[in-house]
Amino acid sequence: MAKKIEALALKTAELTRRTHELGIPVMLLFEGVPASGKTRLSNELLLNLDAKYTQFIATQSPKQDDLRYQFLQKYWNTLPKKGDINIYFRSWYSHYLDYRENKIKHAKYKNYDVLKQQISSFENMLKRDHYEIIKFFIEINEEKRQEHIQQTKDNPLTRWKVQEYSNVLSTDIYLKDMRQFIKNDKAWEIIDYTEREKAIETMYEHIIKRLETAIEKHEQKEEQRDGKFHSNFKTHLFDRKVDKVKKDEYKQLIEELQNRMREIQFALYDRKIPLILVFEGMDAAGKGGNIKRIREKLDPTGYRVNGISAPTDVELKHHYLWRFAKEMPRTGHIELFDRSWYGRVLVERVEGFATIDEWQRAYDEINAFEKMWTDEGAIILKFFLTLDKEEQLKRFKDRQENVNKQWKITDEDWRNREKWDLYVESSHDMIEKTNTSYAPWLVVPADHKKTSRIEILKYIIRNCEKVLWGVKDY
Repeated sequence: MAKKIEALALKTAELTRRTHELGIPVMLLFEGVPASGKTRLSNELLLNLDAKYTQFIATQSPKQDDLRYQFLQKYWNTLPKKGDINIYFRSWYSHYLDYRENKIKHAKYKNYDVLKQQISSFENMLKRDHYEIIKFFIEINEEKRQEHIQQTKDNPLTRWKVQEYSNVLSTDIYLKDMRQFIKNDKAWEIIDYTEREKAIETMYEHIIKRLETAIEKHEQKEEQRDGKFHSNFKTHLFDRKVDKVKKDEYKQLIEELQNRMREIQFALYDRKIPLILVFEGMDAAGKGGNIKRIREKLDPTGYRVNGISAPTDVELKHHYLWRFAKEMPRTGHIELFDRSWYGRVLVERVEGFATIDEWQRAYDEINAFEKMWTDEGAIILKFFLTLDKEEQLKRFKDRQENVNKQWKITDEDWRNREKWDLYVESSHDMIEKTNTSYAPWLVVPADHKKTSRIEILKYIIRNCEKVLWGVKDY
């Protein structure tokens, strides 16, 4: 028996070295009632994997600071990069049951089923990105479990864990819900730890089978890169016209709106409501100028601006949403994104950085991603600043000729302009497929900078007032 386990452990270690080389991220979940053997089993595995690319993550009840972030935040933050391995001692399933049974954030989650949907969305988007998620549920004979508990009590060095056992969920409730999860998802592997050696064998055999399949799929994977654009694409989505704001009127309005925006900021902080503002649009449309006017009178301790550029090597080794999830605001704070996760369906589609499968599935993934935050009360407002092609050319030339603005224009801007029609089509598709009731888009004509600034500030204030006080009009 010992020799067989040793051979299985070596085979598992060999396969995980291969998944590391191929860049396949692996996530192993261990669930089970206290003293069922999941500690011993997960530790057996941990000791036989390469520590350089293996992380052990234990799920505990959220602390006060954790509650200022989204339900799955800790799991987004700790996602393994491609080729790495995470072992989860308890997982988002225990996390969900903890929230529901202890009525955590009850005011936000009157129906905790939305958290189950978040878990499903989270796992699905990871699987589609070739994350290998291996789930174990550890069972044990009750007599043997009580024996484990007694051993823990008798050892002065581990006696503290008995207190931990008494603080967890009711065993009956936990088992009932986990069995329902297992019934609905055949991917779970149930291991009986009553016979330790047999349990270890079963664990290794299942991991080997799953990793061999993952490696085979990876080696057969084909990556087609095509933006699938239409030669005669037309849209009226960006034809919207607005009345220009007069110069003297602008000065008065901008100050009033900025003062109101500051009041909104304090109200959001008081009510612990996060605000997420996303800015996309054509080059030189004024995204930075709009962001500057929004935050001009805000308290700098309560907001942050994220200027998004090409992903780093580390970011490319994670799920594409990872770098954005890490930057989402805690409750009561404001996060402004100067470009965002929509790069997947814009520049990555146009330039061929994303495969057909990657950018086509991203619309649904982004909708699910944004819903994770609005489910918890966040306000997400998205702005697309549109610009006439000739106006863009005028602004490009102005930047090029003005020594104080030359830093704003790059060779990449000129290259993007050559692909104007492709960006128009990809922007149209993006707005059509991700304009949701919970995270709406506002298309903003930006040929006149002052008008766009007033319209955006009014829109933010109006939507925040609806949430804060039910005000219908501004």
